[in-house]
Amino acid sequence: MNTKIWKSAAAVCLSSAMVAGCSNAPASNGNSTAATGGADLGDTVKVGLNYELSGPTADYGIKERNGATIAIDQFNAREDKPFTIEGVEIDNKGEPAEAVTAVTKLIEQDGVAGVVGPATSGCSIATFDFATAKQVPVVAPSATQVGATLKPDGSAYEYAWRVCFEDSIQGKAMAEHAFNDLQMKKVVVINEVSDYGNGVSAAFKEKFQELGGEILDETQYQSGDKDFASFVTKIKDLDFDGIYVAGYYNEAAQIVKAVRAEGIDKPIIGPDGFDSKDFIKQVGEEAANNIFYTTAYTAADPSEELSKFIEDYNAKYGEDPSMFAALSYDATNLLLQALETSGKTGADLNEAIKNIEFSGITGSFSFDEATHTPKKNVLVVELVDGVQSNVVSVEVE
Repeated sequence: MNTKIWKSAAAVCLSSAMVAGCSNAPASNGNSTAATGGADLGDTVKVGLNYELSGPTADYGIKERNGATIAIDQFNAREDKPFTIEGVEIDNKGEPAEAVTAVTKLIEQDGVAGVVGPATSGCSIATFDFATAKQVPVVAPSATQVGATLKPDGSAYEYAWRVCFEDSIQGKAMAEHAFNDLQMKKVVVINEVSDYGNGVSAAFKEKFQELGGEILDETQYQSGDKDFASFVTKIKDLDFDGIYVAGYYNEAAQIVKAVRAEGIDKPIIGPDGFDSKDFIKQVGEEAANNIFYTTAYTAADPSEELSKFIEDYNAKYGEDPSMFAALSYDATNLLLQALETSGKTGADLNEAIKNIEFSGITGSFSFDEATHTPKKNVLVVELVDGVQSNVVSVEVE
């Protein structure tokens, strides 16, 4: 998931209070760490949880914090655990500057061995330069922006990893599903003016047209917009097969309501920004039909591991987990597996992540060494009365 990108290395040193955190020396994490190795782990290992717990994307961040907490709880419940994990959570408020402040505190003051989060791409990217300088791995659950883990020169941030697919992949996957499976040949597109909205819509349009589809109309909106009457007026007399909405759940819900209020019952398709309980709540279960979106996770036909996760999550939080909770659960378990494998912090821990063969509830994968990104299929789900149904797996080359 992606918000406005903030990728400058200079952004790490945000205030005089952070000057001590702007050096290039590796973090101590409570022990001395050599540039080519790492310190041994003690009886308790701290893991940072850097999430959007307030602000406009808090629904994503809270769900991811919850998913990470379940992974830590399950690890600590093991009789054979080699150490105890202490999760140290902090609210980045959905702001890249706050995310840097948060990761600085987690590394410099709390001495975490690794960090999971943030949820959004902009906040995640803002932390990568500092974490790499301090030799503390960051595992991003849902930083889907194209090239999110790459420096301006095209090389990967050495200590930045993600467990999600890129926006370009999910945009292309929806185009293929819309054209081939939903038999859409003509669509209208509306996207948020943001890196996320622009990125997924561009990938969708390019692939849809490559397949032979036609884009009849393109409209853009700003984050926070609530009135979409002019958009509906513009498209209602067009001969289209579907509407691609590239944005987050709040505005997407208002677009769906505006379209349906005018009696337009054509399919509405979109990216993983739709994946929120708040989206269903705002649209209404009875109206949440003929809606399709891309996702990395579904609870349909769950495995034993997934069933356990859903059961534990529901028992602790009183609701079923979302895609964001599942991605964070996997990201946390990946970090815990690497900690257990390496028994070290720093470069040794990072090497264990680099070479990991991971199997989680959102897929099994290893990392592409050049991009620190896994190759995963994209799931497309249909909402039927607000419930994920008719899941299709789409492989994108």
